Amino acid sequence: MLRLVSLKLGRLYRYVKLAVLGILAAALALNSPSLLASLQRNELAERRFLQLNKCPACWGTSWCRKFLNGQLRLESWGRLRLLDFLNVKNVYFARYGEPREGSRRVVLKRLGSARELADIDAKICRRATGRGRCDLLQALHATEFASINGDVRLLTPDVVEGWSDLVHCPSQRLLDRLVRRYAETKDSGSFLLRNLKDAERMQLLITLAFNPEPLVLQSFPSDEGWPFAKYLGACGRMVAVNYVGEELWSYFSAPWEKRVDLAWQLMEIAEQLTNNDFEFALYLLDVSFDNFAVGPRDGKVIIVDAENVLVADKRLIKQNKPENWDVWYESKFDDCDKEACLSFSKEILCTRVTVDHNYYAVCQNLLSRHATWRGTSGGLLHDPPAEIAKDGRLEALLDECANPKKRYGRFQAAKELREYLGRLSNNVR
Repeated sequence: MLRLVSLKLGRLYRYVKLAVLGILAAALALNSPSLLASLQRNELAERRFLQLNKCPACWGTSWCRKFLNGQLRLESWGRLRLLDFLNVKNVYFARYGEPREGSRRVVLKRLGSARELADIDAKICRRATGRGRCDLLQALHATEFASINGDVRLLTPDVVEGWSDLVHCPSQRLLDRLVRRYAETKDSGSFLLRNLKDAERMQLLITLAFNPEPLVLQSFPSDEGWPFAKYLGACGRMVAVNYVGEELWSYFSAPWEKRVDLAWQLMEIAEQLTNNDFEFALYLLDVSFDNFAVGPRDGKVIIVDAENVLVADKRLIKQNKPENWDVWYESKFDDCDKEACLSFSKEILCTRVTVDHNYYAVCQNLLSRHATWRGTSGGLLHDPPAEIAKDGRLEALLDECANPKKRYGRFQAAKELREYLGRLSNNVR
């Protein structure tokens, strides 16, 4: 009965959304001349819409020629500014086409809501003048961003530590990687900060401080097997990334076989980000159904929101040997009444070599019966076939992975769950 109610709430959410869109469509019909003008206009070729005037307090300029030449166009509904109040995250879908080639779908992100972007300007002004409003470009030269000038050879941990989740506890090895792989410069490949132009250096630091998602995608690229969307470029305060597919949430009611395969992939992602040959642990601090997407052709699960990723350098931890560095850390189960809850300590993530955070995050917020999202419950593996439910092994592994009863139980449960789902996935393919 509870399961039925939760599904009805999910449908109600979709019906309300459709009703709102219907009302908006009627309102737009009454303003057809302005509607036609909006649909014909290509705002992606306008400097003001891209907020190029904010640079170098922006995300970059590597794709500006493509934007300003009209090679990108917003998809139909994205051209209507009347609908912006529904687009809180400022994420747009667009078509991108090179000359003599077909177009493809890309995702454009401002990397923050309108309020969050305004807060960036206000923070810069306060750092420089003590006031919330100022001449942004002049204020930049009075901030710590400008103090890291061309005379500074390297970007060092003591300068940027704590600026964002990505550099909550940075190692020199991580920072060298960020600079060497920075995509918003023509001369990438060098870890020397002084090799960047003044504007490029400023853009790198602004991105690192306010929303480091582009730097995560650049430093741990999909081309090398990392499970993130591919970074394409930026212009002003607009970033372009590769379109992956529908969000994971759209597969919540998919056939059991499909959901098993997706669950196995999610556990594999948790393992890869935790244990890899590079000895960087990438901890996902924000895990929900909206932060993953699924490729329509290959069915591959990809992380599409990487703003809140903490990177811990295991080599540095082993070298410095902080207190309890080699003691396995078990994340604490958080049975809160909100969606996508996670309990974690950034300090512990930064000082332990063996941590179960990613397994915990995936099991609690996506797979197990504790996962709730948009009025639904039961997680991605809800309602298993009768023979699997009767066997009880899947439910037991999910429960132990989300809320372990044994000491270090989650580590073992996560390993067994990956193997179990892998076998199920192979059997149903």
